[in-house]
Amino acid sequence: MKSTLTQSNTNDSIDKVSPVVMQVLPSLVTGGVERGTVDVTQALTDAGWRAIVVSKGGPMAHEVSRAGGIHIELPIGRKNPLTAYLNVNRLVNLIREHHVDIIHARSRVPAWCALGAVRRTNTKFITTFHGNYNAENSIKRFYNSVMAKGDRVIAISEFISDQVCQKYGADANNVRVIPRSADIELFSPAAVSPERVIQLSEAWRIPDDAAVVMLPGRLTRWKGHMVMLEALARLKDKKNLRCIMVGGQQGKSGYIRELRKAITRLRLESIVHFTGDCRDMPAAFMLADVVVSASTNAEAFGRVIVEAQAMGRPVIATDHGAAREIITHGENGWLVPPNDAKILADVLGDALRIDSKTRNFIARRSVENVRQNYTKHLLGQRTMKVYREVLSG
Repeated sequence: MKSTLTQSNTNDSIDKVSPVVMQVLPSLVTGGVERGTVDVTQALTDAGWRAIVVSKGGPMAHEVSRAGGIHIELPIGRKNPLTAYLNVNRLVNLIREHHVDIIHARSRVPAWCALGAVRRTNTKFITTFHGNYNAENSIKRFYNSVMAKGDRVIAISEFISDQVCQKYGADANNVRVIPRSADIELFSPAAVSPERVIQLSEAWRIPDDAAVVMLPGRLTRWKGHMVMLEALARLKDKKNLRCIMVGGQQGKSGYIRELRKAITRLRLESIVHFTGDCRDMPAAFMLADVVVSASTNAEAFGRVIVEAQAMGRPVIATDHGAAREIITHGENGWLVPPNDAKILADVLGDALRIDSKTRNFIARRSVENVRQNYTKHLLGQRTMKVYREVLSG
């Protein structure tokens, strides 16, 4: 069990006047769960509280330390029953050693371990319900149900809040909706230099006069790439059009072959380009004339939508899940039925033809929507409010 400590955070300097919150999650590699963990760590330290994060580690562990927290390395996400049993005991020891007041679980296996530990230590228990979890049978529903057992349950959207109550029987009085956030300092048009945009455009070989449609998202079937291809094929005017699909393959070689066959069948070889993962998404969004989220399954939140809006990009998303909470149709984007390539093509064609006045109007509304509802400062404030609430009562 390893720990990464900030300079001043040692066991000799524990100040029990300050509450201690321990967040537990499988790893700190990349993604919305990990980003939220770091942002909450920063909010805790800004408030003078002590922040501990338990995970098996990863590239983002240093960000926990940089935010003023302690990272403790533990295989907390492993599903092996013996490891899970040992992890309960390890968490009990950590809770007692660091005088933890709240343990905040962000994933299911860590949550089961945390639940076992809080029952032995009388620590407050909070969960964040991050996903639209698969629950096709009773075993899976029971496995998922731990995320509804917190003294408070944080749902990342109203859509997920409804699922927590309806599918898993959580008391609505204990559920708090705290959406995920965008870093508006990073995702800001003013923060992206022309050189970054040019560099990316050259790397992706995008002609200067091309209209760019972007579908960001890992290459997995439910992200709707096939629907996007069918919609592109229906567009009447494809001259100077480029569709950039940004996202990693994650080993899904069979799905990639399907997509490439469809591209050949639909004669889209000169239009569609797969970039793989992108390390500079703000610059990528600046290249896009329209950003599309074509997910066929309902998104629990939809970070891509919020980040694209923060950059002032017009967004088209499927009308289910949390997307309908983020987008006001016709004002800061458009909503289309899932799996409907015809309507997606119609709306995409309209979006590509909007004049500069309409584009500027949508950009202003989009940026305003993010700054009023989806910043990491708001996420921190709202989470701290839940922490204070559970400690006070």
